[in-house]
Amino acid sequence: MQPLNQATLMQLTDSALVTPSPVQLPRYRRTDAHVGVVHLGLGAFHRAHQAMVFDALLQRGDPRWGVLGVAMRTTELADALAAQDGLYAVQVASREALRWQVVGAVLQACVAARESAQVVAAMAAPGTRWVTLTVTEKGYGPALAALLVQGLAARRAAGLGGLTIASCDNLSDNGRKLQQLCVDAAAQNDAALAQWIDTACAFPNSMVDRIVPAATAQHRSDAAKALGLVDACALGTEEFWEWVIERRFVDDEDGDALAAAGVHVVEDVKPFEEAKLRMLNGSHTAIALIGAVLGLPTVADCIARPAIHRFVHGFMTDVMMPQLQRPGLPAYRDALLARFANPELRHKVHQIATDSSLKIPLRWTATVQARLLAGASVEPLALATAVWMRYLLGADEQGQAYAISDPLGETLQATAQQHRGDVPGTVRALLAVTSIWGEVLPHDARWTARVEHWLQVIRRQGVAAALAQLHPSD
Repeated sequence: MQPLNQATLMQLTDSALVTPSPVQLPRYRRTDAHVGVVHLGLGAFHRAHQAMVFDALLQRGDPRWGVLGVAMRTTELADALAAQDGLYAVQVASREALRWQVVGAVLQACVAARESAQVVAAMAAPGTRWVTLTVTEKGYGPALAALLVQGLAARRAAGLGGLTIASCDNLSDNGRKLQQLCVDAAAQNDAALAQWIDTACAFPNSMVDRIVPAATAQHRSDAAKALGLVDACALGTEEFWEWVIERRFVDDEDGDALAAAGVHVVEDVKPFEEAKLRMLNGSHTAIALIGAVLGLPTVADCIARPAIHRFVHGFMTDVMMPQLQRPGLPAYRDALLARFANPELRHKVHQIATDSSLKIPLRWTATVQARLLAGASVEPLALATAVWMRYLLGADEQGQAYAISDPLGETLQATAQQHRGDVPGTVRALLAVTSIWGEVLPHDARWTARVEHWLQVIRRQGVAAALAQLHPSD
């Protein structure tokens, strides 16, 4: 079987003219496209998200959105993509159907640690208009700043204008943080360059969302069957995607172009960011902990249970949504529930439960505080917190042990084990972790009482009984 590359893509395209292909293929001439976007952080998420948006723009006849995909350190993916002329197939899964799409937006691929000169030259090229990033929060450090500043310095020296530099990650206020990182790094050696970066470049805040599981051998096998070609870079994702970006661009017309491809271009990203954090991420954590204790392997397995579906619906509707300002919250909630139910994603609960001590403060704690201050119900959050405390015992209700992957995992598990037979003691000890719950909640009698109540139910009767008691009329 031949590999996927530009030559074999042309064969597929020619065949599709005779016999319609079930695989969506690029309808544009890739030779007419040029690199207008340098993307830092080449990986599965970018290839199933921004690259597909840029592919849609190329499909619309705008050749300026070709991508140089830059892996920061690891070489395997970049080299595999280079061997395939940047082409790869994506399996897009909804509950109703699977479809395949060959994405052609990545025109070149390289590795920053190995080919930094190529990356700098690309940022300084006249045709480059954007830099996008999907690096982790931990990646916002000196090495990233140095690379960006080097590229921007070369661009300024060539007498070219600034770039739109868009962070596409889960970091709140990401555009401003990246802007400050670059300005501070440049200012150490060149105050004029720092001023130019601050004024000539645009750093929009953005929020991105799409579940992209790690690529597997099954994806590659399925791609071979669909394409009749070997694709070493095949991956899968869900039908849903979202990119919300602040209207802050070097070229104002870019906002209209992105909007035509389905991107939300808005004045303020914050309401969308908060809704994602509290409704999607907050629910995900709750589902993962419930699933782990019940011994259910995936999010879809959890949501298939009516009691958990009802819990998550109420968690979002009654507790999270009243605190949020995003437009169209009921439709957003329903879209999230449909995503959670998608069995094709195989999103493992223990993967999502990772680092819960870091996630809970961002996803739950502020809502608990706001609800208590307003005198409103905190029941679903109190129950979820009790489930978290039960999860820390390190074994599900069938006695199957599991590892707790968390920076505080050993300490929290030891605390839970120490107070195993003492519900009030467990609640006091675990709520006393101020890095998770802050300084106020551990001393709030109402909150403490509700968490104790639900932990008592869970210890005596199990999580399923607690969920049933939360919705006794169902």
